[in-house]
Amino acid sequence: MSIEVRVPTLGESVTEATVATWFKKPGDAVAVDEMLCELETDKVTVEVPSPAAGVMGEIVAAEGETVGVDALLATIAAGEGAAPAPAAPAAEAPAAAPAASGGSVDVMVPTLGESVTEATVSTWFKQVGDSVAQDEMLCELETDKVSVEVPAPAAGVLAEITAPEGTTVDASAKLAVISGSATGAAPAPAAAAAAPAVASTGKDVANAPSAEKAMAEAGLSADQVTGTGRDGRIMKEDVAKAVAAAAAPAPAATPAPAAQAPRAPVVAEDASREERVRMTRLRQTIAKRLKDAQNTAAILTTYNEVDMTEVMALRNQYKDQFEKKHGVRLGFMSFFTKACCHALKEVPEVNAEIDGNDIVYKNFVHMGVAAGTPQGLVVPVIRDADSMSFAAIEKAIAEKGKRARDGKLSMAEMQGGTFTISNGGVYGSLMSSPILNPPQSGILGMHKIQDRPMVINGEIKIRPMMYLALSYDHRIVDGKGAVTFLVRVKEALEDPRRLLMDL
Repeated sequence: MSIEVRVPTLGESVTEATVATWFKKPGDAVAVDEMLCELETDKVTVEVPSPAAGVMGEIVAAEGETVGVDALLATIAAGEGAAPAPAAPAAEAPAAAPAASGGSVDVMVPTLGESVTEATVSTWFKQVGDSVAQDEMLCELETDKVSVEVPAPAAGVLAEITAPEGTTVDASAKLAVISGSATGAAPAPAAAAAAPAVASTGKDVANAPSAEKAMAEAGLSADQVTGTGRDGRIMKEDVAKAVAAAAAPAPAATPAPAAQAPRAPVVAEDASREERVRMTRLRQTIAKRLKDAQNTAAILTTYNEVDMTEVMALRNQYKDQFEKKHGVRLGFMSFFTKACCHALKEVPEVNAEIDGNDIVYKNFVHMGVAAGTPQGLVVPVIRDADSMSFAAIEKAIAEKGKRARDGKLSMAEMQGGTFTISNGGVYGSLMSSPILNPPQSGILGMHKIQDRPMVINGEIKIRPMMYLALSYDHRIVDGKGAVTFLVRVKEALEDPRRLLMDL
């Protein structure tokens, strides 16, 4: 009996994913819930477990292929090895049979994660003709959020690289072929079998699946859209531009040069000292989202300063007992999170968002905490932070921060935030104007604590001061509301007892 392995639910508003890595190949025995492959979406990585025990049959969605929700990934022949053995060659004779007899094995895109539909081949560690050991790293893929290493599914010789560096591949694409022996007879059928699939998708210049869908909906053909992806690959944004150009050709023609201004000529001696590095998919996503926020929201920033004396004294008094009891350090973030939750109750528009002509007020606080990672900035969300204790908040921040740095956050963990806190003070920032995290209407910027002379009751005293910045969407939040919010945060931090009294 054959059991289908399908794409799991990817998350809110996520419609497709890219097959990043297959951990199993046709003919391999699998156990229930054993990880078969990994999918990548725009934000996270999702592992696909085996729905049943048996033997891997056909892999329908190869590594690099983009698949939709509930799409067929592979089949499993249920039961013990004796019965499924004939089923696997019948489904995929060129790949499964040679694998058992030293033939060829396809290297597919591994699971990329929830909502990730495609990846870019950034680096090949091996060249055609090189010998490879099983599980040796062959190449590295980049998605919007994480980098994924692709191990060799079997030992042999790298016979063919079908996705060179710089190629954008979908979740089930084939990356390469490994030959189990020096003879070329076995790999040939595999390459021939793969050829029609490559031809049908346009090989290295296959258009993004989301773009294909958008073109079908808009009634456009590929020759009517100018692709801006690598090698002219058509992206979803290109389709949107083409639709806008068809509706209003004249206005659309004007901003195009401004959006992508040509690079000025570079002197020859300077060019030799420059280094050109392709933007990672994460950096491209960050750039697009931040620019969209600037173009959409009426962003304004208001500032204040807070005397951190009382918070620091309270923290120093209880930090050892706190860590001993709860197993996590007492930082400043829990105080700021609590203070913001307190202030958001009084100024709910800062915790709201605009949806068309409606304002959606949130009767809860899902606090986004911006975290810097080696790959770029991500914002994990602490859900229902307004109902959490100091210890629970500190544990959530520590756990999500670590997983963010390791690139292990799921898409769900970065969605649904209603307000964001960004702490630039850890890097030494004294003052900044944070940019909104759409569709949120407010973001609080924390900064460096610095001793400054302050006038206290007519006397000059040295106090640890921090500048606070609240960037807000002026379309929904008035100046009065923004200033009131910031003052409430300041009051709560300068007298933390107010948080206990709900004042």
